[in-house]
Amino acid sequence: MVENIGQEAIIQLISHLFFIGVTFFALQALNFDKLIRKNRVFQARLLYILLTITIGASVSNFFLDYLYWSRQLQFLF
Repeated sequence: MVENIGQEAIIQLISHLFFIGVTFFALQALNFDKLIRKNRVFQARLLYILLTITIGASVSNFFLDYLYWSRQLQFLF
């Protein structure tokens, strides 16, 4: 049972990092330069990082929930 918890933890870590990376790659397609005020570069970068983490973690949680629910289908029958 303890090994199963460890395996789930590593899957969750890898999933979160993967989807945060994919989100970072996808957000680079947007042009944020027009939305940034002058002399606010640090705040814009911080917002970009937080937005990347938020979207990536949300997508990862959806993926992990879907994986968990699909594993639970065997108990339906």
